[in-house]
Amino acid sequence: MSSAEAGHSPPTAADSDRRAAVLDSAMVTFARFGYRKTSMEEVARAAHISRPGLYFLFSSKEALFRAAVVQALERDIAAVEHVLADVGRPLPERLAEAFDHWAGRYIGPLARDVAAVIEANPGLLGEIVETMPRRFEELITDAIAVGSGREAASSIAQTLISASIGLKYQVASRESYLDRLKVAIGLLVR
Repeated sequence: MSSAEAGHSPPTAADSDRRAAVLDSAMVTFARFGYRKTSMEEVARAAHISRPGLYFLFSSKEALFRAAVVQALERDIAAVEHVLADVGRPLPERLAEAFDHWAGRYIGPLARDVAAVIEANPGLLGEIVETMPRRFEELITDAIAVGSGREAASSIAQTLISASIGLKYQVASRESYLDRLKVAIGLLVR
């Protein structure tokens, strides 16, 4: 039965925009309070929507959390794909920007909490916690392979990802993360 047959109108662009905005608000709220301490009421308040309206969109806090993380990861991957596809720019510049979209925006007090909430609740998220990082590694490897061959590219990509993960826990700002990541890129990518 379609949504129109069930008495609901089909989703519009405005509905999609509203849902995306609610999910953005949810991520910020989960980051601020953590998954366990976040209530649907707090998310509804942050999203400027009624609690029944929020439950209309998402049947549970778990469903809301999963949708918010999926939206964030899908946006990150789309941004990475876009940046890496711009072959008119130097590879080291594209790699730094790709890592910034993937991990750099999760550096800093509130942003770090978003990553911590995602990492602390993998069971709620299902396979996306494995498929999206794998997709990111594939994109980085493919971009590097153009200049250095597939085998070398895989090792370089994995080393850069490891450096990125380590930097996430060592630096206090996005700027520091990018400065230090650019050093790693400069050492590994010609």
